[in-house]
Amino acid sequence: MKASEIFGENVFDIAVMRDKLPKDVYKSLVSTINSGTPLDPSVASVVANAMKDWAVEKGATHFTHWFQPMTGITAEKHDSFVSPDKDGRAMMEFSGKELVMGEPDASSFPSGGVRATFEARGYTAWDPTSYAFVKDGTLYIPSVFFSYSGEVLDKKTPLLKSMNALNHEALRILRLFGHDEVKQVFSTVGAEQEYFLIDKKDYLRRKDLVYTGRTLFGAKPPKGQEMEDHYFGAITTRVSEFMRELDEELWKLGIFAKTKHNEVAPAQHELAPLFASSNLANDQNQLIMEMMKRVADRRGLACLLHEKPFAGINGSGKHNNWSMSTDTGVNLLDPGSTPAENSRFMLFFTAVIKAVNEYQDLLRLSVASAGNDHRLGANEAPPAVVSVYVGEELAEVLKAFEKDEKYAGKKRSVIKLGVDTLPDLPKDTTDRNRTSPFAFTGNKFAFRMVGSSFSLAGPNIVINTIVADVLREFADELEKASDFTSAVHDLVVRTIRENKRIIFNGNNYSDEWLEEAKRRGLSNLKNTAEALPLFAGRQSVELFERMGVMSEREVVTRTEIMLESYCKTIAIEGLTMSEMVKRDIYPAVNDYIIDVCKAIESKKSVVGTHYAVEEELVRKLSDNAEMMWTKTQELDKLLAEAKSVEGGAAEQSAFYAEKVLPMMQEIRIVVDCTETITPKAMWPYPSYGELLFGV
Repeated sequence: MKASEIFGENVFDIAVMRDKLPKDVYKSLVSTINSGTPLDPSVASVVANAMKDWAVEKGATHFTHWFQPMTGITAEKHDSFVSPDKDGRAMMEFSGKELVMGEPDASSFPSGGVRATFEARGYTAWDPTSYAFVKDGTLYIPSVFFSYSGEVLDKKTPLLKSMNALNHEALRILRLFGHDEVKQVFSTVGAEQEYFLIDKKDYLRRKDLVYTGRTLFGAKPPKGQEMEDHYFGAITTRVSEFMRELDEELWKLGIFAKTKHNEVAPAQHELAPLFASSNLANDQNQLIMEMMKRVADRRGLACLLHEKPFAGINGSGKHNNWSMSTDTGVNLLDPGSTPAENSRFMLFFTAVIKAVNEYQDLLRLSVASAGNDHRLGANEAPPAVVSVYVGEELAEVLKAFEKDEKYAGKKRSVIKLGVDTLPDLPKDTTDRNRTSPFAFTGNKFAFRMVGSSFSLAGPNIVINTIVADVLREFADELEKASDFTSAVHDLVVRTIRENKRIIFNGNNYSDEWLEEAKRRGLSNLKNTAEALPLFAGRQSVELFERMGVMSEREVVTRTEIMLESYCKTIAIEGLTMSEMVKRDIYPAVNDYIIDVCKAIESKKSVVGTHYAVEEELVRKLSDNAEMMWTKTQELDKLLAEAKSVEGGAAEQSAFYAEKVLPMMQEIRIVVDCTETITPKAMWPYPSYGELLFGV
């Protein structure tokens, strides 16, 4: 099967539109998609009929408005094309009204208190900028989601608004540079998706994985990732077959799945697609995560997307590579061969630096979750302190600008390998920094803090909006300038001087950096309970309202939803841990104690037999069993107490972070220690060794 033959075969893309739609309708719809012009209502019926005919040819019998509520995943309600004709027989129909708008029940989705449970009416509306597609006999129509009274209930709508804000402000800047040919600027994203694959049989035997997505217990195996032999290692046959099928499924959906490889931890892997607009990249990443789980299930595997499914080894992220491009094909963050002489690049580049510096808390909280708290700051992810890596050459360029000196330039060197048959290779002007939260990597910024299970919408809403806000400030100033060239130079110099504290090119893991960051006045929001309440702070609310991305009510609503999700996640983990100890682990340990005691009694009947080892083992097991039982009872009390914490979701989340999680860690230490002295046959769950090396 050739990739070129199957690519996009299930997508109602530009090529299909050109073939299936009348010329005038096609031009109108493409104008909406490419230039952001308002959708002409008169074209909806024609598009709907063509879309339906195409989908039916693909075997579709139903359609669904595919939307992204505040759960962080997608939602869908399926309706059939089947309608009765005048003789009562079945015919296939799909109207323009059905294409443009749908009505799923909105009562049971997270609302953050903005709506009462009985207020059930919610609407979906077609997003024509993201292509419809066919999957499992259904036509999927990417859509936004909003309430009867107009409140935004999804993640897609604010993302689209943030892209509009960025487009508007970036165009103002480009007009000043004389780029009148540019009609649209859009943010682009390429998201590297990390994941784990384990055997499904083992997965189903682990309550913690089934209920929470991560292992709440698990003793460290003799071998983990110490040998560094899994990273880019040979892919096993079973995993390779999974990857091949996943590629094919994604290619059919028009997703440019490009790179696949083994990651650092055993059983960990990565998939990277090509860049797309932020909106399309977000939709495609949701499909990537869904397809990973589906294909894994078909192959007797389980795909884990939790940020930290296993303690003691690397967790998984979703590196969010972000840039800005024009509809004429220009990457605005491409420095070219002489970045110091590229004033347009320097202006956009320093705008991003200023945005990160001024809104570092927003960036941090955009990646805050119960799962990501276990990952950030460990050796596979940046710390909670936000900083920007710019690389050696650009650091020198910025230093020259700051001192108002001419940059002498840096000659591109070559790497000489010392082997006659190998050519000299051009050396990049800068290295990469894998410890940096927000690193410039040639022509884009890599936001490495995003968790593997995250929707891309949240982080990119923030990035788009904060950069748009700074570009607005720049445009306001430059539009008044009498000498544009001098004004750009002065603005870049001032921006560097005022925001250089956020730039750091060293090791973000070092204790010295944390001390230095504190001296620089950078924030260090160590967990979700500290970070999320700031989303509803005055600076945040004013930003989103000023840029037309979200209202104060919508910001507050989202804050409540995210805090409630954090609390519910830890509550579920605590309840799962309690059940595992009381119903499985404690009884298993007790059974082993009984067996050892029987062995002692048996040995006592034989003259001269020693049993001191067995007695010591019983004491150790008994002490651990009593400790895990006692601490689990304390956990139960804390979980009950958490429900009655007064003051709202922020106070409740702080209680979970400060009281519940530490108790869970204490229980884990006792249980994991006990696992190491309990026979494998008697331990109720598959071990880390079985999980990580079983595929």
